Amino acid sequence: MASSNFIDYVKINVRSGAGGAGSLHFRREKHVEKGGPDGGDGGRGGHVILKGNSQLWTLLHLKYTKHVKAFDGKGGEGGRRTGAIGKDIILEVPLGTIAKNAETGEELFEITEDGQEMILLKGGRGGMGNDHFKSATNQTPQHAQPGEPGLEEWIILELKVLADVGLVGFPNAGKSTLLSVVSAAKPEIADYPFTTLVPNLGVVSYRDYKSFVMADIPGIIEGASQGKGLGLRFLRHIERNSILLFMVPADSEDIKAEYQTLLHELQVYNPALLEKNRILAISKIDSLSDAERSILERQLPENVSTLFISAITQEGIERLKDLIWESINFPFSVG
Repeated sequence: MASSNFIDYVKINVRSGAGGAGSLHFRREKHVEKGGPDGGDGGRGGHVILKGNSQLWTLLHLKYTKHVKAFDGKGGEGGRRTGAIGKDIILEVPLGTIAKNAETGEELFEITEDGQEMILLKGGRGGMGNDHFKSATNQTPQHAQPGEPGLEEWIILELKVLADVGLVGFPNAGKSTLLSVVSAAKPEIADYPFTTLVPNLGVVSYRDYKSFVMADIPGIIEGASQGKGLGLRFLRHIERNSILLFMVPADSEDIKAEYQTLLHELQVYNPALLEKNRILAISKIDSLSDAERSILERQLPENVSTLFISAITQEGIERLKDLIWESINFPFSVG
């Protein structure tokens, strides 16, 4: 999918429907000289609702939707008939979508499950008809309530990709190549920085028909947490991954330093990211001789599960899947 089709941020003006007015009506029937009040209530205004859809992975369909308005409720009628409820507007969004108030930045809620529905803006309540206002001292109330007006707000919808494992590494670390090998995803792959311009998701098949979702996050560079390179635009997607798979190529000048730089960028952006379970994969190991590999083994970072992999020769791929599965499902068993 072209990079322009991945939209993870939209700002829209949302208006809920106004409630219908209550009816000011009196019973009028043949042979009934003075019928009492029988005005019905107005119908509530339509809500604006967000609904999770697991088949969506981008907010592209809302990119050009700047204004969303639900329908107004209908007024009440005589005979205590309640007005029709205004039609709700349902906006389907990908899982991992967060709704925020555009003015205050307050996070309202997030959509994390398929079919989950959350009311973004409630419709106005319908007004009560004059039937509600009769009393012993007022048999003919000349009053009915108007409906409540609808609400209007500017809302930000922000997508954070949901995946079991997120790939973290500098450009050209081999993340896209790995994703293309272990899943059916077909990310663009080339030997230049920032080949990956959007997060790519792939479903990785595992033993006994099990599977997990892997996300290739666009490459981080030193200073990304301050907005350099692709900057903060994609760092937020890492927050929604269950575990983090760091990737450093075997031909790196200093694997330990590169790994520490990646950790630092995540820590500056959000210290909570370092609490996630993580694995370090040394990619492109097929490019090293046995002697070079032996030297490299003595220079690896400590306190992280590390293994060598090659997407070309398939070395370490099955063991990597095992480690990922154990880390996702038995997080305390992987150091």
